[in-house]
Amino acid sequence: MTFDRRNFLKTTLAGAAATAVGTTAWAGCLSKPEETGETAQTKNKAELKISFQEGTAPGANLNEKFDYMEKLGIVGFEPGGRGLAGRVNEIKEALKGRNIKVSAICAGFEGFMLSEDEAVRNLCRDTMHEIVTAAGELGSIGVIIVPAFNHQKPAMPHTQETRDFLCKWFDELGTFAAQHGTTVIFEPLNRKEAFYLRQVADAASICRDINNPGVRCMGDFWHMTWEETCDMGAFLSAGEYLQHVHIASRKRRSMPGEDGEADNYIDGFKGLKMLGYDKYISFECGCQGDRNVILPAAVELMRKQWEKA
Repeated sequence: MTFDRRNFLKTTLAGAAATAVGTTAWAGCLSKPEETGETAQTKNKAELKISFQEGTAPGANLNEKFDYMEKLGIVGFEPGGRGLAGRVNEIKEALKGRNIKVSAICAGFEGFMLSEDEAVRNLCRDTMHEIVTAAGELGSIGVIIVPAFNHQKPAMPHTQETRDFLCKWFDELGTFAAQHGTTVIFEPLNRKEAFYLRQVADAASICRDINNPGVRCMGDFWHMTWEETCDMGAFLSAGEYLQHVHIASRKRRSMPGEDGEADNYIDGFKGLKMLGYDKYISFECGCQGDRNVILPAAVELMRKQWEKA
């Protein structure tokens, strides 16, 4: 039989391309995936639950902020973790009788887990224990943590040994979180802010390796703008481990809509719907204009794009 090298290469490359495109996340970015009965059923479970961080809504105190949030139909509240243990009763009282629950807790720990200094790592562990305990009391879905920021040095090198250490450390912390009815949540950041853990799939792969119900991950549309090629694919790569989402405008990290046409979240929302995502999407952003005007418009934009997704 005569060997045709040209046809062989054509066939091989075509097969490789088909295999690559066959993955769920990548195929979802290239075209609209066919909707099976199971996909439609999962989508029906998805729910847009909008959350505000503490500094998002106008108001002099929690009650004023929550009054404002209720008028907009906001159902989640994301406080910072610093000093949270001393605020548990205050937050519980302010939430009584309201249709608002604590979503995630935004960091607030001291030290960092990838420090070369054991004392700094222990400080991170101890302060995280304190925040996680408070999060459990508040019924929060989890405490957000970043392994290391760029400015935090000296840090462990980006090696397999570091990853193994991270998995061990987080397995222990995740067990502690699960015992308190909550989780710890990896947040990938863009490369200007963090050298380690920049994509949602990376965070999800660590969650899979740890295989602990107390360890989860999240996606942030702002960081995803710079690090992901596809919002839908990023969320689908996380699968069951996706515990929380942050949102902001895509050029200046302001309110959704303040950067005009750039603020398109539809593909990401499609991915969330395909997952049946029913947790929170929380504002983590600044504001260029009058909050009383910009915030209702941002919420309306999210709701319209969710419906389109």
